[in-house]
Amino acid sequence: MAFFSKRFGPLPFYREALSIALPVMLQQLIMSMVSLIDNFMVAGLGDASMAAVNMANHLVFIFIVLINTICGAGGIFLAQFHGAGNPEGMKHAYRFKIILSLSGACVFFVLFWILPETFLSFMTMGNTEQAEIIPKGASYLRVVSFTLAPMAVSSAIGSSFRDTGETRVPLYISAIATVVNTTGNWFLIYGNLGAPRLEVIGAGISTMIARVFEAAAFIVYVNRKKLAFYSPFSLLRKVDGSLVRRIVSRSVMMFISESSWIASETVMISVYNGRGGAETVAGMAAGWTIANIFMLIFNGIWTTAYVLIGGSLGAGRLEEARRRGMWLNSGAVLAGLTVAVLGAASSFVLMPLVFTNLSAEARRIGLGLVLVILAYFPIWAYLNTQFAVCRSGGDTFMGICTDATVNFGIVIPGALLLAGFTSIGPVAIFGILKLTDIIKCFIAHYFYRKERWVRNLTGV
Repeated sequence: MAFFSKRFGPLPFYREALSIALPVMLQQLIMSMVSLIDNFMVAGLGDASMAAVNMANHLVFIFIVLINTICGAGGIFLAQFHGAGNPEGMKHAYRFKIILSLSGACVFFVLFWILPETFLSFMTMGNTEQAEIIPKGASYLRVVSFTLAPMAVSSAIGSSFRDTGETRVPLYISAIATVVNTTGNWFLIYGNLGAPRLEVIGAGISTMIARVFEAAAFIVYVNRKKLAFYSPFSLLRKVDGSLVRRIVSRSVMMFISESSWIASETVMISVYNGRGGAETVAGMAAGWTIANIFMLIFNGIWTTAYVLIGGSLGAGRLEEARRRGMWLNSGAVLAGLTVAVLGAASSFVLMPLVFTNLSAEARRIGLGLVLVILAYFPIWAYLNTQFAVCRSGGDTFMGICTDATVNFGIVIPGALLLAGFTSIGPVAIFGILKLTDIIKCFIAHYFYRKERWVRNLTGV
């Protein structure tokens, strides 16, 4: 009993944490439902079309990881400046987010227009239906490349809301954007009510419309409300150089960490997509679509850590931050276990219900992947909390030591060995390689205990 009373915090702490996490999780649920609806509609076009869209969306996901890294690095400081009551510092952190995110959008836009076939060829290497998947995926990717700049703006503004503990506005805007996207899909994928039948191109156009609407809604709202962190576009160049250098020093380390993870995931995808035809790609994509519904817990963990722990650190309440970090760790593992059990039970219903248009083999692969992913949820909840708490205090070096060493040293070589010397299926490949996350937990815990994250970055 004494162990639990020490590890778990009081109920008011968890109520405060849930008040922050639940709107973020609900927003993630809405976004996951968009993906679910997109995949449900595209799945009606067959395994190859769904495979093409999901391979293209993985490339978009790489861009999302980049801007999340930029916004996360800026968010470390924005959250602490918020805790310190320093609106000028908040503005500088926000400007950093906008400038770097839009710069990244420009680079990826060019790449997606010039080299989509090259990227998709690598990710479907060895697949028996590669010739059908690549042209559809390239056409879709060129259309959604127009969503990158709006996504950059939405991410910078939306993450700044969450860094300051305001989670409801991003939720409402995302909910409306979801309706826009779903409506556009209904019209443009199948050509309902006289609209042109554009299939995968229609899915891309409706996504573009929804993203533009989302960015416009954020810009209009922050301009009217004049929030503490907001800086108009005309003042974006007014950034504190010394602060930028401090943020960049951390964002570079975060980027190396996240890049190693993306590289390992991309190699894994290339390996298991080569084990079959379109049914393998579509099945694994369907599995991730269902699993993403339950992964909303991790966004809640990150936002809660930035607000509650980053805010305490910024206000100089270091001992309070230590206690909150421990309480958040314990609560996150329990939440991960709960979601895993509930998710496994519901997956047996969701997979055949949502993806009835996919082949039976694709559905079998998808369900297997979901169950393997959910089995890792308690481990991933613990690992994500270690990362989130350490980064809330500016310790981004632990990410390189945890992610980069394991991903480059074990995961990628392991994927290539499994591809070259075994004939095991895609789900088994994924499950075996993810055992490396246990090693990551030990490394991350070591850095967590060193408490390099227990510090005030605001200078107050």
